[in-house]
Amino acid sequence: MNIPGKADVLLGLQWGDEGKGKIVDVLTPGYDLIARFQGGPNAGHTLEFDNKKFVLHTIPSGIFHPGCLNIIGNGVVIDPVTFSLEVDSLGIDRDQLSTSLMVSCRAQLILPSHRLLDMVYEQDKGIAKIGSTLKGIGPAYTDKIARCGLRLADTKEPDFSDKYQSLKNIHFELAKSLGHDIDDFLFDGMGFDMYESRWFDGLALINSLKHIESEVYVNHALDKGKKVLAEGAQGTLLDIDFGFYPFVTSSNTIAAGACTGLGLAPSRIGEVFGIFKAYCTRVGSGPFPTELFDQDGDLLRKYGNEFGSTTGRPRRCGWLDLPALKYSVMINGVTRLIMTKADVLNEFDAIKLCVSYLYKGKKIHFPPSVYNENNLKPSYISMKGWKTDLSRFKSIKELPAALLDYIRFIEEYVGVNIDIVSTGPDRSQILY
Repeated sequence: MNIPGKADVLLGLQWGDEGKGKIVDVLTPGYDLIARFQGGPNAGHTLEFDNKKFVLHTIPSGIFHPGCLNIIGNGVVIDPVTFSLEVDSLGIDRDQLSTSLMVSCRAQLILPSHRLLDMVYEQDKGIAKIGSTLKGIGPAYTDKIARCGLRLADTKEPDFSDKYQSLKNIHFELAKSLGHDIDDFLFDGMGFDMYESRWFDGLALINSLKHIESEVYVNHALDKGKKVLAEGAQGTLLDIDFGFYPFVTSSNTIAAGACTGLGLAPSRIGEVFGIFKAYCTRVGSGPFPTELFDQDGDLLRKYGNEFGSTTGRPRRCGWLDLPALKYSVMINGVTRLIMTKADVLNEFDAIKLCVSYLYKGKKIHFPPSVYNENNLKPSYISMKGWKTDLSRFKSIKELPAALLDYIRFIEEYVGVNIDIVSTGPDRSQILY
């Protein structure tokens, strides 16, 4: 599976929520180090085992495996409040955490005032809202690119307090110039001052962990023959460059993001695991060519328990979009495909797949750079459903003929084999 001296990358191929956390957890025993390379606490990786459910927002999904090191890379933006709550919810001993989790000195911080700006910007957009999770991710990445953000390394410097206050004041003035007052907003049910106090408590927890130059650490680990898995967040179709802009996240969610988010040369990337659902979902606003507004969409949401692990928002549901999937496979250089939630389709008599789009009167097989629901229509084929409970099967070869036909059609369309099929939420419900 792992090529010596190279890091494998695992990422989502749709709009997020593909089941990355579970797959990282399943693959972790084959790796020495799991490294998160981008995104913020808008990500929610859900793991289920021992009849318990855990949601990870910032911490890599290998955290539950003793002996595995976990790194939060330089491409991640960290909210200390969310981080502290996450640690408490996982029930991990603080001493154990300090030996199994390290953080890049170069990781950017999400300030409380970044969350303020996120709320201000989204509110001002009105009906043009992009569906932000209001976690402050966008404004934090904005300050990073504007070269005025604060990194974890800054917190150890004597002038950190001055830098923090200066940036906060800039954010306050910006909110005020847009006609907003800090008292207009609540932060997880708290006023700004109380939230800010929680923020500094969370920062103290992060500063109790080992801070590392993660790019040096990861490359040295590879030189020593260690096996590294880079874990992505969100999904390819939310990439800042290649997603359905502007309804995207603020970072590069594709395989190339592992290079910038961990300091890896392109030549050090090995296998690229691409994860996709057997159908499509999306949270928030933005284009969704195969979205369903009928009973089939309601059933997908019901059977798949499609509610955001971070926001709790009902997910929009639709049939599998093969042109978008093939596009994601192409720009990521996917070498291994993993299909999740096949079991959600168990009850359907017929299942549709989008095989092309009609765009401005022409047939195309890729997502266009400019999308309007009035000028792009999906074209479908229909396949027979398998109407079978998948929980009793032990290998992919045993699966019902209709599901095997579904798998083969996808493989032939995108040009990559499906190596793993997930048939339920638990880490044991995996077919190789």
